[in-house]
Amino acid sequence: MANLKQLAQSLGLSITTVSRALDGYADVSAATRERVREAADKVGYRPNASARRLRRQRAELVAVTLPSDPGHIGPPHFLDMLSGCAEHLAAAGLNLVIAPVPRGESELNICRRFVDGRRVDAMLLVRTKRKDERVEFLQSRGIPFVTNGRTESLLPHPFIDGDGFAGFRAATLRFHAAGHRRIGHIAGPQEYYFAHDRCRGWRAAMEECGLAPDLCAEGAPLEQGGYLAALELLRQPSRPTALVCATDEMAIGALRALREVDGGSQISIVGHDDLPMGAFTSPPLSTMRMTGEHLGASFASLLLRAIAGEPAEELQELHAIEFVDRDSHRRPLKAA
Repeated sequence: MANLKQLAQSLGLSITTVSRALDGYADVSAATRERVREAADKVGYRPNASARRLRRQRAELVAVTLPSDPGHIGPPHFLDMLSGCAEHLAAAGLNLVIAPVPRGESELNICRRFVDGRRVDAMLLVRTKRKDERVEFLQSRGIPFVTNGRTESLLPHPFIDGDGFAGFRAATLRFHAAGHRRIGHIAGPQEYYFAHDRCRGWRAAMEECGLAPDLCAEGAPLEQGGYLAALELLRQPSRPTALVCATDEMAIGALRALREVDGGSQISIVGHDDLPMGAFTSPPLSTMRMTGEHLGASFASLLLRAIAGEPAEELQELHAIEFVDRDSHRRPLKAA
């Protein structure tokens, strides 16, 4: 008996189209629906009954939870991605709803309310933790989802992520090649996968170069966290000559700290995320970003394929990291 993927391949159609044809959706032409049904009967394919019930009892909503800080909801690059994702989901008859998570409220509880109330067809999770209870919950309930970032889950799940390890290793090696030997890392909270992965990349490069990875300070992944972490490193007896920051927001906070100390203008710095505001800092912030265009459309595609029942192992994208060079990483290196 063929499975859904094999049936789709034999017909030269996408899994989503075949699934929707079998469920009788009007956005698939009558001729295609009939062709798919005949092919399914011929090979003995029968849709999973529970999955089909779930698809038919559609809420026509995909939810994304975003922790909210006073005055704004999520970093700008998340919102840009969500806008593109919403546009492509709408074309498939699904609406993307953003659910801000109030301070003191658990994201897991928000997920539970959506799932237990049958309010959503799928979920998009951002800023994943290494041990992410949201992922474990959705896996246990069989709810389709895609994450913006990886986890350490033993079960595979769909994701799109940047290769932070390789990116931060390359950034550190580049500083070393430029003559830096005291290369510090301003790290995000290590329970988050992105922060842990980027810290590992910095640490690996330091060890490759025979340097002690001891100039590391952790903070919240915001401007205030970067400012305080930078001050901590600048108080060290042998302070860094270069800083690799986990996020652009942290790097912007670190730039303020550098302006407050003697010799701070000689310390090189690089961030990650390519936030638009980085081009307008003083000096303009050199940064890194995940490669790939139209990431919102990519997330929408994975969500639709997850809803259609494609295996999680086939819904994973790891993108390379590229440099966005401005001025902050080229600051003159003063001889020790």
